[in-house]
Amino acid sequence: MDNLFQIFKALQRYLYFITCDNSCRTMKISRDNSVCQFGFVMIELLTVILVIAILITLLLPAVQQAREAARATTCKNNLQQIGLALHNYQMSHQVLPSGSVNTTGPILNRPVGYHVGWLIQILPQLEEKSAFIGYDFQYGVYDLANRKIVNHVIPGFYCPSNPNDTWNYVGCHNNSESPIDTNNNGVLFLNSSIREKDLKDGRSHTIFIGEASDAGLLSWTSGTSSTLRNMGSKINSTMSTPNSFGARSHYGGRGRYSFEENSDVDGMGEYEIRSLPEFSNKSSNEKKGLSPEERLFLLKVGGFSSSHSEGAHFCLGDGSVRYISQLTDDAILKNLANRHDSNLIGDY
Repeated sequence: MDNLFQIFKALQRYLYFITCDNSCRTMKISRDNSVCQFGFVMIELLTVILVIAILITLLLPAVQQAREAARATTCKNNLQQIGLALHNYQMSHQVLPSGSVNTTGPILNRPVGYHVGWLIQILPQLEEKSAFIGYDFQYGVYDLANRKIVNHVIPGFYCPSNPNDTWNYVGCHNNSESPIDTNNNGVLFLNSSIREKDLKDGRSHTIFIGEASDAGLLSWTSGTSSTLRNMGSKINSTMSTPNSFGARSHYGGRGRYSFEENSDVDGMGEYEIRSLPEFSNKSSNEKKGLSPEERLFLLKVGGFSSSHSEGAHFCLGDGSVRYISQLTDDAILKNLANRHDSNLIGDY
């Protein structure tokens, strides 16, 4: 009878501890009716681990979304700073910088030519005066004399969401797919000098800058498809062009560009946008040796894209930065990319 009583008491203690609101205990029952010691039961330990795993699974998407939101905020701030620099440049020079400076056109996307891009011209407004002073405007972008500046890394030119080893902000040169030339209808194109009166649609209805996840073919200094894009294709749509960073990365990447051809340009003198002569659009000697198919391929520019979800950020002429969905109507996108089409733009 005593043994049965001891077993009953032990069972009673066991049931008490197992129903108690403490998930980390076990019982070590002694024969002399001693007090139980606390510990872990395997099934309770596994239950706790399972609960923690479920919580982590639920929290992980939220953490990732928070991180992406922070990266998107940084991206918008980068675009806003570049847009402000463009505005300050216009206040100083009465014109926007040229999208690309070159003696001939249209622009071929290869490392041959003068090709001074618009980002070089606004370096003083971006507090990069040392880089601006260090750039030698008597030589082209691809010359060894400017290699140090070409490989100068400016953090504000990179979207933190983009995994590619390149920069991501490009100017808008046209509203349709066409070569970079003097007759484009964007705001940054070959030898452009857009004044306030030329922005007939208004600043708030004109795209100045956008994102390009595949920029980086010829460095941020090059006034080619590396720093200029158009609205000839939908946002984030793929297009077979020579500006794809992954396809033509043999020129190098961020901080390590090296070009096979140098392009000294004699007689250019010190750069001053308002003193540039009337350039010809005729073919030059640098285009010889290319087949018609190769030349057509090198003339392609491409559209805007980003590593953000289902859209990209754009900086308008008034300095505001907007996220535009890739599902936006194509007509609206083309109107935004055209500085003087006088078309009304609704909500987007």
